[in-house]
Amino acid sequence: MLAIRLIAEPDRLDVLVLPVRAADSAELVPTAVTPLDGTADEAAALVPAARLTGRAGEIHTQVRPGRTPGRMLLLGVGDGDEAAWRTAGAALARAAMDETHITIALPVEVTPAAVRGFTEGLLLAPYRFRLTEAGTAPTLDSVDLLLADPTAFETTVATARTTAAMTRLARDLTNTPSSVKNPQWFADQVAAAAADVPDLRLRVRGPAELAAEGFGGILAVGGGSASGPRLVELDWHPADARTHVVLVGKGITFDTGGISIKPVPAMKLMRKDMAGAAAVVAATLGAAELRLPVRITTLAPLAENMVSGAAFRPGDVIRHYGGTTSETTNSDAEGRLVLADALAYAVQQLKPDLLVDLATLTGANAVALGKRTGALYSENDQLAADVLAAAEAAGESAWRMPLHNDYAEYLGSEIADLYSAPAQGAGSVLAALYLREFTGELRDRWLHLDMSAPSWADGDHAEVSRGATGWGVRWLLRWLASVD
Repeated sequence: MLAIRLIAEPDRLDVLVLPVRAADSAELVPTAVTPLDGTADEAAALVPAARLTGRAGEIHTQVRPGRTPGRMLLLGVGDGDEAAWRTAGAALARAAMDETHITIALPVEVTPAAVRGFTEGLLLAPYRFRLTEAGTAPTLDSVDLLLADPTAFETTVATARTTAAMTRLARDLTNTPSSVKNPQWFADQVAAAAADVPDLRLRVRGPAELAAEGFGGILAVGGGSASGPRLVELDWHPADARTHVVLVGKGITFDTGGISIKPVPAMKLMRKDMAGAAAVVAATLGAAELRLPVRITTLAPLAENMVSGAAFRPGDVIRHYGGTTSETTNSDAEGRLVLADALAYAVQQLKPDLLVDLATLTGANAVALGKRTGALYSENDQLAADVLAAAEAAGESAWRMPLHNDYAEYLGSEIADLYSAPAQGAGSVLAALYLREFTGELRDRWLHLDMSAPSWADGDHAEVSRGATGWGVRWLLRWLASVD
């Protein structure tokens, strides 16, 4: 990952970046460290000459043969808030990919939030997932941030670096093809990442333990695959924790739809169906690295939903952890079955203060909210507001959706406690209502995020790179840092 230095005096000026803000007319921002003689005047004259607007991410390159610096970049930072600086950092990282080193003069009154956003943009935008080095494009190696007091921002940059590293981990896990990625492989990746981390404990249940303890949903969904299911339980328990949060992430490592088989175009990207598990695991690892004073137990129910003689069928009745039964109406609605087991286990055995799940659950998420926004469901106004605020600060979009109780009647089955996937009503809402049935006494402290749409990007956008986005890691770390 990109090397970032915080310095007060430049010692290498190949490329100098100066910020330009948007105002009534764009203007050069006074920087904490004065550029070389004449550079600031030249840049100020270039702003109107180049017709710059100062919008976040706008870049103008000035070549200066035989002078120092040899190239000067004018970088639009919009109104200077964190989101604008994140966009600027992402644009700069992409524009400077052919460079090896750049120096950025930051404003006199730059805030920690702006530095965090800028650093995250720099670190996340260049991400690419490839299983071969052939044809790999060059990337920027190192960046110097010029600041009047570099030590004042060391913690901020360290937090941004951890956040970006964990987001990239979630992207890697999600992008990995399912020819490599199965439930045991995912569990092994978690074990390797968690090894030797103080106060972090891992338990992985295999098929025999899942059967002995009654995790019928996970076993049913994973029953059709030669790669058996797993349940990862990762516990971060610092001594100073006062609040216990359980995070649950859907971990379907490949989804054929089962007997209710998907069409080929819909199946092609189903390696991403474990993005919720990737997000909650990466956020927990990040919380441990940052030593956040909150206990986090993460549950990642992992299964492959495959077609075989052992696959579960539409019409089967599944007995979940704790005894609640579901009549399966559609084997392609498998994610809620594994989540139901994990939620019930969390409520009955872990008894947390707060319960949050993330899942690539329904295509209806994208129909309702488009490609970049997650659907948030909760009956707890404060919890919903706190998560939405964290998501906005992190640059990850979410929108609160209604839990219509008049749809709950559609969950009724004649032969079981619940239908798993009724055909009536709104798909994303009904999926949330189904999960709510497994939250028990934590119903008023539970939050569900349907992240099917924002978990994957078809192209680059600001700090998001095409492919898996790692959506959820950034807001989770912000929110977990604020939990009291």
